[in-house]
Amino acid sequence: MKKTVVRTEAIFILLLLVLSGCATMSSTRAPGVDLSNVRTIYVVKLVADGRGINKVIADELSLLGYQATTGLETDIPQGVDATLTYQDRWMWDITMYMLRLNIQVRDPKTGALLAEGESYRPSLQRKEPNQMAREVLESILKGTK
Repeated sequence: MKKTVVRTEAIFILLLLVLSGCATMSSTRAPGVDLSNVRTIYVVKLVADGRGINKVIADELSLLGYQATTGLETDIPQGVDATLTYQDRWMWDITMYMLRLNIQVRDPKTGALLAEGESYRPSLQRKEPNQMAREVLESILKGTK
């Protein structure tokens, strides 16, 4: 009987670890890219974004000291230093939560990828969207101001 209980507990703990996953945060820059001159950023709103993640990202950029505006891709203003695109993925676990946020910083003239970052937060390590946006942006833009 004791072996069965220990075995059941071990399986339960292993299952819990597998299902909880690990939070990850990553970012990269294209070779030779210097983002230190970036001061104005336009956040391109995903057409399908009904949660206002573009505004969350723009607000976090403002808190980090950047001049940030947001809108549709067709409305990119002249003179911005970079555009920012993103993809968000949501999951259900009692409530909806953001599982993954991927952000790309692009050249406004060519659309070339300058840098990108991603935060992945499974259910047990979830954060609010603004916190995920902040950690990705800080990772991408660290050392640029």
